[in-house]
Amino acid sequence: MVRYGKEHKSETRRRIIETAGRRFKQDGIDGSGVSTLMKDAGLTNGAFYAHFASKEDLVTTAIADQLKAQAESVVAQAAPGRAGLEQIVRGYLSPQHRELLGEGCPNAALLDEIGRCTDATRQAYTDGVLILIDGIAARMAPEAPSSARVKALSLLGLMAGTLQLSRALTDNRLADELLEQGVKNVLALLDAGQRV
Repeated sequence: MVRYGKEHKSETRRRIIETAGRRFKQDGIDGSGVSTLMKDAGLTNGAFYAHFASKEDLVTTAIADQLKAQAESVVAQAAPGRAGLEQIVRGYLSPQHRELLGEGCPNAALLDEIGRCTDATRQAYTDGVLILIDGIAARMAPEAPSSARVKALSLLGLMAGTLQLSRALTDNRLADELLEQGVKNVLALLDAGQRV
């Protein structure tokens, strides 16, 4: 019997989390069974319980991981100040992001299901969103980011809702127009706050 070290177990767990995050965003939490998730990760069903107590445990972990990755790869990597905010908005409300369900934002892909998850999963989501919006708020009001926290959350809601609606439309031209209008709406809201 082959024995693997702690590093192998950690890498395997990471692979399951990343694979599950993509699958959940693509097919939904309810549409992603443990056997499919493990097959995607190249593992057997039996290996699942060596890493997670339940599917809900994996859901909680994957959602937290997806939001952390979004904060690190999108928000933290954006240019400073207003230019960075516009970069985030334009990237988020783009046809490319709309088409990349498995690689895109967990908010737009999973909000309706997260609201029906356990308290632990909803708390992990809340914690992850707060990190994300704190990064956005710091760009909106560098001198007092906490003052912009609710506005940053509202902007995230506007962007996620616009992206969800765009994904639901079968008319690509209309969906693209919606994304363009969404960019204008978010930027107008950002600029309105600057004049106050």
